[in-house]
Amino acid sequence: QVQLVESGGGLVQPGGSLRLSCAASGSIFSIATMGWYRQAPGKERELVADSTSFGSTNYADSLKGRFTISRDNAKNTVYLQMTSLKPEDTAVYYCRLIYPGWDYWGKGTLVTVSS
Repeated sequence: QVQLVESGGGLVQPGGSLRLSCAASGSIFSIATMGWYRQAPGKERELVADSTSFGSTNYADSLKGRFTISRDNAKNTVYLQMTSLKPEDTAVYYCRLIYPGWDYWGKGTLVTVSS
């Protein structure tokens, strides 16, 4: 069993930055693909970025250059650094762990970008 706990969300002004964290329990973090997804009000959940165990990363085209995913396997934690935030980035951000036969989601953390 894996538990994912996101943190770091909150209210931020347009143009600001936030760093989200997702701490994972269990022992497969280092060999799993870790992803960040988001769901805005009235919209479907979408991929923000993911990071494989081999160190490769993948980003939604619209977010490249503003968001950065990173991971610390020693701490079982994946991060999402978000910069130049826009009101349209307002969403619940979810962490996901993927490994063959394993697919877990966190409960999400709310990011609100507003003045």
